[in-house]
Amino acid sequence: MSQKKRILLIEDEEDIAALIKLQAEVSNYKLHVEVDGINGFRAVEREKPDLVIIDIMLPGQNGLDVCRKIKSNQELKNIPVIILSARQEEIDVLLGLELGADDYVAKPFSPKVLFSRIRAVLRRGKDSDKTPNVLTFGNYILEVDRYLLRTGNKIIPLTLSEFGILCRLLGHRGQVLSRNQLLDDVNNDDAMIVDRNIDVHIASLRKKLGPNFQWIETVRGIGYRFREEDAVLYEEQRV
Repeated sequence: MSQKKRILLIEDEEDIAALIKLQAEVSNYKLHVEVDGINGFRAVEREKPDLVIIDIMLPGQNGLDVCRKIKSNQELKNIPVIILSARQEEIDVLLGLELGADDYVAKPFSPKVLFSRIRAVLRRGKDSDKTPNVLTFGNYILEVDRYLLRTGNKIIPLTLSEFGILCRLLGHRGQVLSRNQLLDDVNNDDAMIVDRNIDVHIASLRKKLGPNFQWIETVRGIGYRFREEDAVLYEEQRV
């Protein structure tokens, strides 16, 4: 029997923590709860869980600061982080993704949706093991086993979600992938959240790769496609 995945939840609202804990038991996860940012980070250091869920508004230390500390720590930075946020805090969500968070779930939310996201984030780590060690496109080199994207001597930092999305698009070069496929076929009843989330990650990837980056193509109404080499080179020659 496989060992239960360990999740650390840092959330000070008792009702929300109770809902998540109940869903964790139903979904066969082991959940530990901390109610403030300071003790939450200490628990991450101590327990080194498989995944961390962080509310933004926390006593002691806010969730963004906790996320920053996790992702800047060499021993902890590969632990996936999911941020919980009220919808009106979109700027905080974007900042959290920039700091290295792997996903976000807007409040109010369905516990089933949250655990669909958790499965998707954890599955991306497994899927990366099936990918070739090095993928190339243009002047970019993606070193899969090192979670590293570089061009020449320049290293481009990616979050775990951005890394997973880029690997999946590269692995299906030329094919159109829906947003749900890019989120590991997450099935839930809130398509708006899924669509918005994947768009945020794609926008972040494009920003990091530069204003002239043409490899990831938006297919209106469907999803995204990583373009064939010849098509990109042809457009660059036209310009």
